Amino acid sequence: MVHERQPIICDLARPTVLSNPLSMSVPASSPISQSSASATARSALRLPIRALPDALISQIAAGEVVERPASVVKELLENAIDAGATRVDIKLDGGGARRIVVADDGCGIAGDEMPLALARHATSKIASLADLERVATLGFRGEALASIASVARVTLTSRTRDAAHALRLIVSDVDEASASHSPMPASGGIGTVVEVADLYYATPARRKFLKSEQTELGHCIEAFRRAALARPDIAFTLSHNGRVVEHLNAASPIERVMQVLGNEFASAHRPLAWHGGSDGNALAFTGFVGLPSASRASASAQYFYVNGRCVRDKLLNHAVRSAYRDVLHGERHAVYALALELDPAMVDVNVHPSKIEVRFRESRGIHQFVFHGVSDALARSAEQAVSAEHAVAFNRSASNSPPSPDAAWFPTGTVSYAIAQPLAAYGRLFSDGSRAFSSVDALAVFERAQTASGTHTPLEEPRLDESGLDESGLGQALAQLHGIYILAQNARGLVLVDMHAAHERILYERLKNSLDAGVVPVQSLLIPVTLRADSREVGTVEESSEVLRSLGFDIAVLSPTTLVVRALPALLAGNDDAGDIETLTRNVLRDLESFGASRVLTEHRNELLGTMACHRAVRANRRLTLDEMNALLRQMEATERADQCNHGRPTWTQWSITDLDKLFMRGR
Repeated sequence: MVHERQPIICDLARPTVLSNPLSMSVPASSPISQSSASATARSALRLPIRALPDALISQIAAGEVVERPASVVKELLENAIDAGATRVDIKLDGGGARRIVVADDGCGIAGDEMPLALARHATSKIASLADLERVATLGFRGEALASIASVARVTLTSRTRDAAHALRLIVSDVDEASASHSPMPASGGIGTVVEVADLYYATPARRKFLKSEQTELGHCIEAFRRAALARPDIAFTLSHNGRVVEHLNAASPIERVMQVLGNEFASAHRPLAWHGGSDGNALAFTGFVGLPSASRASASAQYFYVNGRCVRDKLLNHAVRSAYRDVLHGERHAVYALALELDPAMVDVNVHPSKIEVRFRESRGIHQFVFHGVSDALARSAEQAVSAEHAVAFNRSASNSPPSPDAAWFPTGTVSYAIAQPLAAYGRLFSDGSRAFSSVDALAVFERAQTASGTHTPLEEPRLDESGLDESGLGQALAQLHGIYILAQNARGLVLVDMHAAHERILYERLKNSLDAGVVPVQSLLIPVTLRADSREVGTVEESSEVLRSLGFDIAVLSPTTLVVRALPALLAGNDDAGDIETLTRNVLRDLESFGASRVLTEHRNELLGTMACHRAVRANRRLTLDEMNALLRQMEATERADQCNHGRPTWTQWSITDLDKLFMRGR
């Protein structure tokens, strides 16, 4: 069969549009071709500018405010807290997609104000620009209820204290959200009940993006916990499909934190109470930070509050993460619940649709304030933490006055400074307020090295009870177990110490202090150590000679393939084994090559010092005398962060007499 070619007919009255040559092979019925055609049609048409309907405006706004059921729970919980509630009950069905009910016993809403409560940009919390610049409540925009009502069926029931009965307002249509309604009489106690049913029924496309019921429930529980942590003085109950999931009675801050963060955090945390600023710019930083042993694989258990508002701010997260860098390494994430109180005029909370991000007027000062507060809490020993446990106030009191620190926990008293000071001023200020560390080589028999001062100060005599046991601290050494652990006893019971991890932390902190002071004592080797080196190691020595000298190393190039080590930092001396010195030197040069000489003393200083301390700490199977073991225990008591090694592992643990009795069932 022969097919005749059909003639090409051109419509000269209609302009010809040349298509992309790459699209000529695409069939006309394909989605790509259809989308290209529709795009061409849209570009050819010019739609007139017109005002959007109010209902559509509300639905667009709801896309930012109501991301998922958890967003509704968050907004309603914030309204309940702002209303002065002492009890809040949340009921969910279908992970919150079918129904959300939040009931509180707050001040309630007057009947004539209930229609306004569902209108856009209607609020009782601010009235002027000056109020917006000093927001002291969780909610202030007046768009949460209106946004929710535009995408769901909302029933609002409320009663004030002076009202004879409750009133109920039902909004079941999108166009009714901004209309005027007359509330109907209803039964109900003082407070407000908001019921949100059929979330996204008005925007079915958004409903398709919701996850499974359990996933949405998990997000709702997280919003519930954030609110519960912020206000431990309020009782919270969460139910799902008729079953109580979580119930939290009003409690003290420490009790509420332990209820939310669990038993593991309860046994491995430090309280924090850090205060500063002038009378006009007072700062209060309180809460609880978890030890590295309580760290987790994700950042899901990190709670930070600014003036009672839970935020996830990059500046604050970086400050806390920087404070943990000495004790937490790898992919682990710290656990903490922290609250920062400051003048509302010093922070802008109106920078994100969900109000979860903030902007500080003096961001550098806030960063340093938070960093030093967390660092101080992590540096304190377990003994100091126990004495201060119940002195920490986590939330704002009724008078909004910041909590005062415990005098026994803060021997230097309250820190005062202006938050606009430069970073150098912060360093001087906090170094003045920290505990004085002896520059003595307390482990002279253990390390055979002197520190910068070259003097020796005797260790403080332990306080003994009637039985002759140490009342505080790590006690007195008894023996060494398998050349790895030190057994000691104090008044409470048995202490077990990992000697390598403990000594590593001691060396690390002392290296940091020496480097910060600008004086690293040097120990010349009686017999210099030579080692064969490749071209990269030789080049690193030549390029990083100044850095090596500042660290206390005297390393020279003898030939293109040979290096000689003439001196080491005094803190790392005491062992003339050539193999150990060679290993230490190669690891230091490796770090210098990896990090770069220009950055190794700034961004990567701690990693380098950690390498140095780890390789010169006492090794396993080294037999110590009782005097050496006791010297190590005393130095641990005088060293910051001695409870954890450089990698976040605990350095010691305590068993009380009661714990030991339980092991052997004594008294039963």
